[in-house]
Amino acid sequence: MSSPSFLTGNQAIAEGAIAAGCRFYAGYPITPSSEIAEALSKRLPEVGGVFVQMEDEIASIAAVIGASLGGSKAATATSGPGFSLMQENLGFAVVGEIPCVIINVQRVGPSTGLPTKVAQGDVMQARWGTHGDHPIIVLYPSSAQEAYELTIRACNLAERFRTPVILLSDAVVAGLREKVEIPDDPEIFDRPQPTVSPEEYRPFDYSGSVPPPLASFGSGYRYHITGLLHTEEGAPTENTQIVEEWANYVNRKLTDHLDEIWDWDEIGTEDADTVVISYGCTARAAEHAVTTARAGGAPVGFLKLKTIWPFADQKIDSLAEVASRIIVPELNLGQIGSEVRRVVANRAEVIGINRVNGAQITPDEILAAIGVSHG
Repeated sequence: MSSPSFLTGNQAIAEGAIAAGCRFYAGYPITPSSEIAEALSKRLPEVGGVFVQMEDEIASIAAVIGASLGGSKAATATSGPGFSLMQENLGFAVVGEIPCVIINVQRVGPSTGLPTKVAQGDVMQARWGTHGDHPIIVLYPSSAQEAYELTIRACNLAERFRTPVILLSDAVVAGLREKVEIPDDPEIFDRPQPTVSPEEYRPFDYSGSVPPPLASFGSGYRYHITGLLHTEEGAPTENTQIVEEWANYVNRKLTDHLDEIWDWDEIGTEDADTVVISYGCTARAAEHAVTTARAGGAPVGFLKLKTIWPFADQKIDSLAEVASRIIVPELNLGQIGSEVRRVVANRAEVIGINRVNGAQITPDEILAAIGVSHG
């Protein structure tokens, strides 16, 4: 059973965080994400949680990391300039395998850019923004319903794989208001606790592809957390074999479980000559264009990416075996389009529809690229 609510995308993210068990939020207001902080400042105290407005975004993610190590599911939200400030501590969460959720509601950049206008320019920054060679999980909703669902999913994946997870949104998804079905009992993953004695506990175990339990600070398990590369016990090390084991492990813990991480929706891709691939607010225009073209008999399919990273290589590889054209509309100059071209490797024509001026891509523009006139 579920009950409907009428929420904006930002409100849905806040409610999804609460439903997932998030009980700590630290953040700094910034357009167009501020309504997430506003909603959680009211909601978290109602459920026994803690909301802190920090002095800046660097302090915000630092507080989130600390709260997570203390045993709380924790999150922060920002937009482009704040996301840039968070990158160093994001790397600390990666190397320390500290679960947390970072929400980036995108706007036009660089720098202050156009604070109230929509963009999808942070897709590559979400993957490569912090330094080092490591994987990351990035999800992206295209509706208020998905904003609620993918926030829960982001929290679950962070706890499941002991990793920071980024939830990308955008100014359009943030501000639209839609009916959201709120389930009574959503699927929640809670952080497992150690079952061995404190003397036997190894906070970092590189032997498999499933992260070891993360003991909460103050629970009787004493261990070291550092930004340095470290042994399985947490001690800093420059041992090349241990460093190699760590690098392979942090990649393996995601690549061995891609079926749990990948998420997309598709329409008519199995026999489509042309496939449209999109995500976020632009996927709404793309889906309308595809359903219009298909109603007129055009052999067009649609793939909506809800997991941006790790990239859906296998799925797109299979599309290139069927389609002769792939159209990628996005509000940047081709960040996902370049990934599609890499996977397709000239087996199909890849056409980008790109915009970076704060305006949206319309269904008519996508229909024109498909080769179908509207009406």
